[in-house]
Amino acid sequence: MRYSKDHKQATRQRIIEAAGRRFKEDGIDGAGVATVMSDAGLTNGAFYAHFTSKEDLLANVLADQLRNQRASFDAEPSDRAGLETFIRAYLSPEHRDDCAEGCPSAALLDEIVRRPAVTKKAFTGELTGLMDEIAARLDPTDLEATRTNALTLFALMVGTLQLARALTDRDLSDQLLEQGAETALKMLDDLAR
Repeated sequence: MRYSKDHKQATRQRIIEAAGRRFKEDGIDGAGVATVMSDAGLTNGAFYAHFTSKEDLLANVLADQLRNQRASFDAEPSDRAGLETFIRAYLSPEHRDDCAEGCPSAALLDEIVRRPAVTKKAFTGELTGLMDEIAARLDPTDLEATRTNALTLFALMVGTLQLARALTDRDLSDQLLEQGAETALKMLDDLAR
């Protein structure tokens, strides 16, 4: 039985979404193809109709997740209020507690560093797009110079979220998230000067 192109694309997307959740939950190396395919409600045999390897899947997952994160950011107001909303949502207890549905950078960055160049290139390309969106809100007149500021701001947010997830003391973790958000907002003020 032949499936339509739309069906194949929908199935591929289902695999990407299942893998994204599983990779962020169990780690890249902790999530096997069989588990991902089971999560997607498919058999292992269907995997190679969509991806050449697990690494190919990972590169597609990272690109998809970062595009979705960028689209979510783009939906916010295009001023400081939009940046503040993004920062507060990112550094929230809800985001901390829902790793599987959260930011791929915070969940997988330490593993992406050790991946092949093609995977890191997919990550870098999509992350740069998100950083350009943030930079445009910081200073639309000089995106190149402001991109580094956007990366610095995002690095603060990612590191804060990672550390907050690692702490077993919930009160301390909550305090860290709140202070991280306040520090990020102060950075916005400093960059606006």
